[in-house]
Amino acid sequence: MLLMTKFENPWKQNPWFESVAVAQERARKRLPQPVYGALVAGSERGQSVADNQAAFAELGLAPHVVGQLPERSQATMVFGQQIGLPVIISPTGVQAVHPDGEVAVARAAAARGTIMGLSNFASKSVEDVTATGANTFFQMYWTGDRDTMVQRMQRAHAAGVRGLIATLDWSFSMGRDWGSPEIPEKVDLKAMIRLAPKVATKPRWMWQFGRQFRQTGKLPDLTAPNLAAPGEETGPTFFGAYYEWMTTPPPTWDDVAWMRETWAQISGTPFVLKGVCRVDDALRAVDAGVAGISVSNHGGNNLDGTPAAIRMVRPIAEAVAQASAGQVDVVMDGGVRRGSDVVKALAMGAKAVMIGRAYLWGLAANGQAGVENVLDVLSGGIDSALRGLALASTGELRPEHLLIPDGFDRALGVPEPARTVRAGR
Repeated sequence: MLLMTKFENPWKQNPWFESVAVAQERARKRLPQPVYGALVAGSERGQSVADNQAAFAELGLAPHVVGQLPERSQATMVFGQQIGLPVIISPTGVQAVHPDGEVAVARAAAARGTIMGLSNFASKSVEDVTATGANTFFQMYWTGDRDTMVQRMQRAHAAGVRGLIATLDWSFSMGRDWGSPEIPEKVDLKAMIRLAPKVATKPRWMWQFGRQFRQTGKLPDLTAPNLAAPGEETGPTFFGAYYEWMTTPPPTWDDVAWMRETWAQISGTPFVLKGVCRVDDALRAVDAGVAGISVSNHGGNNLDGTPAAIRMVRPIAEAVAQASAGQVDVVMDGGVRRGSDVVKALAMGAKAVMIGRAYLWGLAANGQAGVENVLDVLSGGIDSALRGLALASTGELRPEHLLIPDGFDRALGVPEPARTVRAGR
C-alpha cells in the first residue's frame, strides 16, 4: 500500500507554463484590465502589431529526417557580448505589472545569461538593475537638451552598463480604434478611488503590491527614476517625462553621430540604434559609427502600417553586412512568441532577437520565475528547431533552411531596380 507522506493539492495551479500564449492568458487573468490593455495595445487599427506575428506563420522550416546532432549550441556574440541564447530583453517602460518590475527581469536575464535592456522610462533605477549583476544596456530616447542627455549617459556608465541603445523611431501616433487604456499620472488617493472597481477584481495582484507596501512603505508611483535631475530623489512622472520627450525637437543624423561619439567618450562600450525599418537609414547608421542596429516597428505600437520586422530584416541585414564588412550586428525586435520565430529571424540574417511583450507577460504571471520561464520556452523551441534542421548551432542558420514565399521581404528605402532584383530571387 502506497502511503502519502505529504498531501498534494491536485487542483493547485502549476506556476510553470508551456508557451508564451499561456503566459499571456495568465497575465490577462491576473492584471487589472487597464494594465493588461497597456501591454497588448498597438496603435491605430493594429495592422502592424498583427503583422508582426502573422508574418512568422508565412515562413516554414525544412527539417531533415536523419542526421540530427546530439549536441546543439545557442551561444552567440552580439554587441560585443557573449550570451547564452540569441534572445535579448528589449527595453520597455514602467514595468509595474509586478512589484519587482525591472529588477525581477534583470535577475532572470542574468540567470539565463543574456542582455537586459533597461528603458530610461523604467520604474526602477539603473543602479538597482545593474546591482543584480545583469549584463545591462541602457536605453535612451532623444529627450531633453544635450547637457541633460550627457548627464543621463554619465549616470548609466557610472552604474556599470555595458552599452547604450538609442530608440529614435517614435512618431507619437495616437488613437487606437479600441480605445487607449487609462493610466493615472501618479498613484494617489484620487487615482486609487477612481480605479478601485477595476483593481478590486484582481485580489492576487493587489495582494502582491500590498505585501510590498507592508515591507517598504511604498507603492509604485509611476515615476521615471532614471530621468531624475542631479540631487533629486525621484524622477518626473511618466507623463512629465513624456511631455519632455514630445517637446524635444526631433534628432538629425548629426545628432545621432553626436550621441554615438559622446557615448564613446564617456563609456567606450557599444552604441545600438533601435527602430530601423529602411535600408537607407541602416546605411546612414553604419556611417554614423553604430555597433548594432535593431530592426523594429516598435512592436506595432508606433506608426501603424509599418511592415512586420521579420519582413524587413533580410534586406537590412544583407546591406549592413556588405557596408560594414560584417562589423555591425543586426538584431530584430517584434512579434517573437516561440523558439521557431527566433530561428526564422536568425535564418533571415539577424544575429539575435529582442523580446518585449513576451517577457512582460511572464513577469505579470510569475515574477522573475515567469521571465525565466519565457526564456526557457524560447530556448527549448530553438533547440527543437536546430535538431530538426540537423544543425549544430544557431550560427549555421541560413535562408535555405526556411520556406520563404515569393514577395515576403519588404525592402524599404532601396532604389526600385534593386527592389525588383530582390523580389525575383
